[in-house]
Amino acid sequence: MEPTRSGRENAARENPSKPKGLFILDEEVFRSIYESLSEEIAERVELVAEGQTAASIVARPELLRDVEVIFSGWGAPIFDEAFLAKAPRLRAVFYGAGSIRPLVTRAFWERNISITSAYAMNAIPVAEFTLGTIFLSLKSTWRYIAEMKRLKASPAWIPISGGYGSKIGLISFGMIARKVRELLLPFDLEVWTYDPFLSASQAEEARVKRASLDEIFQHCDVISLHAPLLDETAKMVRGAHFERMKPHSTFVNTARGAIVHEAEMIEVLARRPEITAFLDVTSPEPPESDSLLYTLPNVVLTPHIAGSQGRELQRMGRLMIDEFDLWRSGKPMRWAITEEQSNKMA
Repeated sequence: MEPTRSGRENAARENPSKPKGLFILDEEVFRSIYESLSEEIAERVELVAEGQTAASIVARPELLRDVEVIFSGWGAPIFDEAFLAKAPRLRAVFYGAGSIRPLVTRAFWERNISITSAYAMNAIPVAEFTLGTIFLSLKSTWRYIAEMKRLKASPAWIPISGGYGSKIGLISFGMIARKVRELLLPFDLEVWTYDPFLSASQAEEARVKRASLDEIFQHCDVISLHAPLLDETAKMVRGAHFERMKPHSTFVNTARGAIVHEAEMIEVLARRPEITAFLDVTSPEPPESDSLLYTLPNVVLTPHIAGSQGRELQRMGRLMIDEFDLWRSGKPMRWAITEEQSNKMA
């Protein structure tokens, strides 16, 4: 999962002051995020061993003894007291994926270990995916596809909102929603947002209209969910919101399935075939085999593909190299995460 042993030894001799490090993540994830960049990382870090997984490092805890930096991603170990006791010199973790919440513990924060994440890079493909979905929804694409497959002929005209003067609703206005808004700037669309923490001046600067959650569902042609999954947002979107949707409007979820009260959503979708739900995420994921989400004609399902895929994953590894260079030079990392920020991440 990284450069050859001879390559590591030569690099270490050329720069003995390099911090000692290790890759710890799933092997397939390593290949997707870091493999094409591993030689660059080896120029900066003395890799103490071949790459490890969260399971393999348990059998070889001695490898952690001198490690100062860990490059990781999906499949990372949990940085709890037991793990940290075996890594007394650990100073920084470079997590080439999204939320760090499942990984960090009280013991981690008490050690004052620096950590950064590639969540900002993962926001880019989600926003791009959302942009495409918005315009396909404004053309009633999902209903036309379903009808043509059902009829095996061109269907009767289905109302189309179109990409001029339509209203797009963004639920929450965090990093991904802001990127979506940025991508929408060239188009003749109104953008509304529901975010209790967005001030009037911030909304004016972003050129969005602040609205309540009810107003978003009632007036927007496409409603796109971008809230984090927190205790406060679990099942925040209820059946009553779907009842308010305009005929021929579309709800898009690329955030987390559990933010939606799924049973109530399904009940409304079953009664209102003229509205559409485009769901890249569900709860559970995938849906249970007997879920109506598979059979309702006004539901479009994709298997959580909005985030980084294929070559997009290399962008996350590149950011981790950039963050390492800042950390090594003593400068603040651009995407360093504090304990407080971690608690707010999905």
